[in-house]
Amino acid sequence: MATFKQIKGFVFDLDGVITDTSLYHTKAWRQLAEKLGVTWNKDLEEGLKGISRMDSLELILKTGGKENDYSHDEKVALATEKNTNYVNEIKQMTPANILPGIKDFLDDLRDKGYLISLASASKNAPTVLKQLQLTDYFPKVVDPASLSKGKPDPEIYTKGAELLNLAPEQCIGVEDAEAGIQAINAANETSVGIGSAKTLSAADVRFDDTSQMTLANIEKAMA
Repeated sequence: MATFKQIKGFVFDLDGVITDTSLYHTKAWRQLAEKLGVTWNKDLEEGLKGISRMDSLELILKTGGKENDYSHDEKVALATEKNTNYVNEIKQMTPANILPGIKDFLDDLRDKGYLISLASASKNAPTVLKQLQLTDYFPKVVDPASLSKGKPDPEIYTKGAELLNLAPEQCIGVEDAEAGIQAINAANETSVGIGSAKTLSAADVRFDDTSQMTLANIEKAMA
């Protein structure tokens, strides 16, 4: 793990870190799963965290034993249907949906000269940032369409650092999902996990919730 003094930039996931869109994702995916006759359960819900739209659909279909029941075009149509429902939900979001402490943390990062990028698998991330009025904090956003592999592959976090013109060792990645922590670690960045110790045991630094994530607390944990 790098030292705190080496850190020049932060690469953020979106869902579960800046805001909680998982409720909207879960609602939209569950609607689709039930339409397809796939039984919804907690394991499936957890498994969908942090992975791409098409990978999420494939997991749902595999859970129901239906992975070979649809053509590629039909799968794209199903994923598009889910996304339409999701977008309608997130358009109701406001700055009140920013998770506790995150706005202050972003202000502190900007005030102290840290560079910031977003590494979300969601193609709707720019829309969410706009609704939260946080667009100005994230001038650099990894385009999910440019990725060849999803988390836990490190590609998205590697690109997040590249957008900042920083080496991976100069970056901290922030995640709430196990696959995301694996991606950060594989990218040779310092991983900060938000969530349970059981799920995020591989994180270099971990906080129970976003309100605990401050520069002072990160520096203390990295000492």
